[in-house]
Amino acid sequence: MPEINCICIKFGTAYGPEYVNRLRAGLARNTTSDLRFFCMTDDASGTGPGVELLPLPKEPFAERMLKAMETAPKRGRLQKISLFRPDLIPDLNGPLLVFDLDVAVVGPIDDLRDFAPGRLCMRREWKHSSRAPSIGHGSVERFDPKMHSYLYDFMARDPEAAVALGGGSEQTYTSASAVRAGDFQPFPNDWITSFKYDCRPMRPLNLFVEPHLPANARVVCFHGRPKMDEAVDGYRSDPLRSTRPCRWLRKAWIGDDA
Repeated sequence: MPEINCICIKFGTAYGPEYVNRLRAGLARNTTSDLRFFCMTDDASGTGPGVELLPLPKEPFAERMLKAMETAPKRGRLQKISLFRPDLIPDLNGPLLVFDLDVAVVGPIDDLRDFAPGRLCMRREWKHSSRAPSIGHGSVERFDPKMHSYLYDFMARDPEAAVALGGGSEQTYTSASAVRAGDFQPFPNDWITSFKYDCRPMRPLNLFVEPHLPANARVVCFHGRPKMDEAVDGYRSDPLRSTRPCRWLRKAWIGDDA
């Protein structure tokens, strides 16, 4: 059976280990391949079986990178750069699928592995920031460390220029680097969907109608608010952003615990 390689990164205290464990479970439910699931983290406590742990490295260029970010348009976190190290997983066979922790897996992920072989793939960004406009959205990425090592090498060689290219944003840096190398291929828009843009009903229906799961979605991204734990039981905010409880999300994110 073919192998599918997936990875996430967890640092700080924003997300607990249940986000890692539920991401892995969602991926396992939505693949027909043998799953290898990695987590790069500074705190491995609470992660369940089946998670291959990788330490969060201290990069030799970190100080220069952080210094350059002080004057960048966006003050993002660029820890994801370490995922692009060509020697990160010595026995890796094939590409890596990168998932942020604030996503729910809702459809077949083998399609993400097999789409546009040899290219770096992300979904096109929904809305562009004037501070650091991005071609690609970084919640789901597909790359091959052996083929796309320039993503790490450029930052390691010249962090000031690399930060300038991305404007302090990881997804801007990644997609702009891939475009410059002729490697960028966006995933189909309906594969990677946004909860707030694609699932939440328009006002005032959002107050009465359960959020919709797009028919062809593989992943739903919870960028901004609400996050999955907020949306499951209904998100209470202003009338524009509030949502009803979401049964399909409970099944997709919590699974057998629902």
